[in-house]
Amino acid sequence: MYEDLPGHRRGRGIYLQEQQLDRGLKNRHVQLIAIGGAIGTGLFLGAGKSIHLTGPSILFAYIIMGVVGFLIMRALGELLLSNLNYHSFVDIVQDYFGNQAAFVTGWTYWFCWISIAMADLTAVGIYIQFWFPTVPQWMPALIALVVLLFMNLATVKLFGEMEFWFALIKVIAILALIVVGLYMIFTGFTSSVGTASFSNLWVHGGMFPNGAFGFILSFQMVVFAFAGIELVGLTAGETENPEKVIPMAINNIPIRILIFYVGALAVIMSIYPWNEVSPTESPFVRVFAAVGIVAAAGVINFVVLTSAASACNSAVFSTSRMMYGLGKTKNAPPSMAKLTKSKVPSNALFFSTAVILIAVILNYIMPENVFTLITSISTVCFLFIWGIIILSHIKYRRTRPELAKKSRFKLPLFPIANYVILAFLLFVAVVLGLAEDTRIALFFTPVWFFFLLAIYKIRERRLKTMETNK
Repeated sequence: MYEDLPGHRRGRGIYLQEQQLDRGLKNRHVQLIAIGGAIGTGLFLGAGKSIHLTGPSILFAYIIMGVVGFLIMRALGELLLSNLNYHSFVDIVQDYFGNQAAFVTGWTYWFCWISIAMADLTAVGIYIQFWFPTVPQWMPALIALVVLLFMNLATVKLFGEMEFWFALIKVIAILALIVVGLYMIFTGFTSSVGTASFSNLWVHGGMFPNGAFGFILSFQMVVFAFAGIELVGLTAGETENPEKVIPMAINNIPIRILIFYVGALAVIMSIYPWNEVSPTESPFVRVFAAVGIVAAAGVINFVVLTSAASACNSAVFSTSRMMYGLGKTKNAPPSMAKLTKSKVPSNALFFSTAVILIAVILNYIMPENVFTLITSISTVCFLFIWGIIILSHIKYRRTRPELAKKSRFKLPLFPIANYVILAFLLFVAVVLGLAEDTRIALFFTPVWFFFLLAIYKIRERRLKTMETNK
């Protein structure tokens, strides 16, 4: 029933089962999933707050994070393409650091997306109340989760189609903002806060109006906006022609960052000086409203609604695939690796969706600071995920140099790039410790890892006892 994957360990390592995930994701699906992973809800709603706190220097923060994100993805891409039997980066961690590391990484990544799903489902409920204020907040969230569950149960191709259209809406909205904004800038459009001009980026206190400290603090918001960029690496096992599609998706990351983050925010701050941007209002609404689009608030609300649905769709997909991988390696109940006739991990989908539902319910009955704590912990966990990808790449290059020589998709500047990325991730962890609302999460996160290690040790003892008693 099983056959060993090349270069993988025996025993409770990774095995290739007769039942395999369907490679139903086409090039256009993966390209838009990559874009969706790089454009979070935070760009639409959080841009006002980040601009207000940081000023124009937020552009440099996005450029720096964009470069780091690109290098992380190049490392991940090289690892995935070094062995096409890898279905996700957890398989890679299993291969290079063993089962314990794979157990911790898989469950941590699963937890990351569970918390993101909790945040975005709650957002769906809030956005629906914009049009229907009397509808209870839990109802749209529940309906959205059920719809996404059944859509994901169908086929992976349907998931790809959903993400394609969700991401396309976000792309169109941002491109429309940039086109409208550039028209306003080049025609010298005058609004209530002055004339639109690129000079607004530096004439109101310079590019760093809040100094170096304000710039440094911006990274906690910027990093969270990039959470999910590695989702492309989770689609590898379900992608047609991964050797062509995955490099294309990864190599386009710098262009997407420049257009969708740097371009959009530069246009916004050229129309509205950073000190005129409201931290509680979406700057996208302000731009569209300024040119006389009365329904601007409704249009943007629709965009952020689809953005939240997109993120939750990605969360349902990724948590189920993580659970499927954990089931295959017996780091979760083996039933989680069972596939339907459509080659979808149904048990993993049901389990992850049930946990997401519990998280949404808890969000309503628990204080708001607990919700903030969980999402902050998710951010810290993403730093761990990115770090383990880079460490796996270092070990791959050093232990399998012959395989690395054959690679056509290498991480540039190895090993300097690896150590720069690890230093940056450590820097962000320190920054998280500077802010009071994220500091608690930084100290609480080790509890999660201690819990996972304890569960793993208990599991190991039980398995050894079962083997001894045979």
